[in-house]
Amino acid sequence: MMVKTMAEFMAEGTEPEVLFWVGCAGSFDQRAQKITKAFVQILNKVGVSFAILGNEEMCTGDPARRAGNEFLFQMMAYNNIQVLNGYGVKRIVTACPHCFNTLKNEYPALGGQYEVIHHATFLQDLINNGKIVMKGGGAFKGKKITYHDSCYLGRANNIYEAPRAVLEAMDVELVEMKRCKTNGLCCGAGGAQMFKEEEKGTTRVNFERSKEAVDTGANIIAANCPFCTTMLMDGVKNAEKEDSVQVLDIAEMIAQSLED
Repeated sequence: MMVKTMAEFMAEGTEPEVLFWVGCAGSFDQRAQKITKAFVQILNKVGVSFAILGNEEMCTGDPARRAGNEFLFQMMAYNNIQVLNGYGVKRIVTACPHCFNTLKNEYPALGGQYEVIHHATFLQDLINNGKIVMKGGGAFKGKKITYHDSCYLGRANNIYEAPRAVLEAMDVELVEMKRCKTNGLCCGAGGAQMFKEEEKGTTRVNFERSKEAVDTGANIIAANCPFCTTMLMDGVKNAEKEDSVQVLDIAEMIAQSLED
């Protein structure tokens, strides 16, 4: 799988259409790496010229800021902005809503002005422009699927339709959870909660959310965020439904549905 870095493009004197911001989860988490590979497969297939930063990419600083370490956040952000501006990056696409929100809404104040696109919106555009063509309607045609709105894509950035449009293009039967869209329930990982022990309560947030998803009767829970994917998978496992319910990112679903 060929993936070029910005440094390689620069050495050739050319520039890509878009920079793919992989993010920490997409780089290091084994489950999220599959989402990264699926998205790269799609980009290669439809002929989008893209680059990654590779070793020059640092964490956006989102978990640090959410956890209250503003100093660390600003250090990381300034480092990233210097690299991005050094390459003259204008458009960024990412499969992580946390990276998306930070790059789009929080970097401008520190001198990082970019057009930032979440992969749900990017995939919707590729479908609308006829670049993504599904084989026989897609691998998930007629399958019962529920979709989980991640907080940073949904409530934080009002992106509800793009991921649903991607699912509709695959001709699935979309069943909504009672709590969805503006009323969606967090998976339990946002705000740097992913990296700390939970406080004692009657249940875990991800167990509660996963139960809502399982109760729809869907065989697949579609997600758009590596954190949500992990939390929902743990929740499905806790409900002892891992044999009958899969958690997949929309990019993985598209990659499986592409015409060969």
